[in-house]
Amino acid sequence: MATTKIGTRERLIAAAQAELIHGHGLLEMQAVAKRAKVSVGLAYHHFGSKAGLIAAVVERFYNRLEDAAFSPSKLVSPDWAGREKERLAAYIAFHYDHPFAPLVVGPLSRAAEVLDVEQAFTKRQLTAGAHNLRVGQREGVIPAELDPRLTIALMIGGIRQALIGALTSPHRPDRSVLTDKIWVFVAGALRLPVPEAGSPA
Repeated sequence: MATTKIGTRERLIAAAQAELIHGHGLLEMQAVAKRAKVSVGLAYHHFGSKAGLIAAVVERFYNRLEDAAFSPSKLVSPDWAGREKERLAAYIAFHYDHPFAPLVVGPLSRAAEVLDVEQAFTKRQLTAGAHNLRVGQREGVIPAELDPRLTIALMIGGIRQALIGALTSPHRPDRSVLTDKIWVFVAGALRLPVPEAGSPA
């Protein structure tokens, strides 16, 4: 029975995501139930309301983003700065490859239904990011006088705005070009040492 429940819930979330993409952020429970091939009553049973279902879709998106971009096991560079650039590249790649990303960073980010999900994700980012900057300070990579909490807040805000601009542009910049440009901003904010001429970047 548990497997059936999990399968139904996942089908409904996937169907809702497809409907949100198709409707440019609009969703009807009847259409979701039809796409998932379940009764609309079952959809309400699992999520309580349309708002609950939309929140679940956004939460799944952020859970997968965290796994793709913030899992330490997926970072292979031996140095702190290299791992951070890998993390940034994975973060941008996930948004570029996910068809739901433009809605999440755009219209849905301002929707009341997902406010709690957005705030929880941002809080996790700020906490983990500040911790990571402290690690960089202990390793002597970034200056000790930088305030980790303030610095990560400014960085996250700047990166998000750049990403919103890229995802909503009619002509998206190449992801590697965008990654390099944002990394220049990050390296400047963290006062990372600039490699000497002729040395590996």
